[in-house]
Amino acid sequence: MTQTLSKPQKGTNGYISALEFKVADLGLAEWGRKEIMLAEQEMPGLMSVRAEYAAQQPLKGLRVMGSLHMTIQTAVLIETLSTLGADVRWCSCNIFSTQDHAAAAVAVGAEGTTDNPKGIPVFAWKGESLEEYWWCTERAARFRPRAGA
Repeated sequence: MTQTLSKPQKGTNGYISALEFKVADLGLAEWGRKEIMLAEQEMPGLMSVRAEYAAQQPLKGLRVMGSLHMTIQTAVLIETLSTLGADVRWCSCNIFSTQDHAAAAVAVGAEGTTDNPKGIPVFAWKGESLEEYWWCTERAARFRPRAGA
């Protein structure tokens, strides 16, 4: 398993942020990113919402903790919520449904690399134990304090 905790810093959304994640293998991120790009073509509704509202940041200031199957399609949803301004943290709702390449791509992000991830906090890998599942859920729910708080 790979876990990275970056030094906290003030994020653009006004929160103290650090990229925190635990996924099976960041080396799968490139494959995941390619599949996300394909899925975006098959999800015109979400992509239209991104195009229309990204500049307005309608979700700015909101914290969204998600627990849904960590798939490529979920990755598109996660990145849409973030693009619209939400502070997002994610875990999988099912220990067997996680697509490890999707989780890695979300952690690395579109602008990051495996050496310098810049994505979204995600805690998911296929085959988690029950104990690991609850650890991931707790981590996803643990947002950092707001800047200045």
